[in-house]
Amino acid sequence: MNMKLKVEGVMINVISANAPQVGCEMEEKETFWSKLDEVVEGVPRNKRLVIVADLNGHVGEVNRGDEEVMGRYGFKERNVEGQILVDFAKRMEMGVVNTYFKKKVDHRVTYKSGGRCTQVDYVLCRRCNQKEIGDCKVLAGDSVARQH
Repeated sequence: MNMKLKVEGVMINVISANAPQVGCEMEEKETFWSKLDEVVEGVPRNKRLVIVADLNGHVGEVNRGDEEVMGRYGFKERNVEGQILVDFAKRMEMGVVNTYFKKKVDHRVTYKSGGRCTQVDYVLCRRCNQKEIGDCKVLAGDSVARQH
């Protein structure tokens, strides 16, 4: 979904998306990221852009070499899908917002199932607008939607 919100006189382009799950074929994942690239590239660089998405990847806590696109407050270890997300953020000059703010685990975890918890949902914004965001955290509680 792609929409525009006017907040206090400022227009913000918002993209909502769901990436293919970890077990899906790589071709399906590549198609998703290619389409997301196209949508993002369709928003002029001088316009505000926020992506709120279930990206089914783990960017992890270690940001060494990736400081320009993520903070140190991801969750656990990075996986292949998380690396794809970090590469996307670099390519699109975006930051992974919910990794920049120190939070308790309950305010970083976005999915729980069978006693396991993870972070697969992310907020991204253009790096040039990152300083406008004062905080970002997950609200603990039941999810509105189950796994897609």
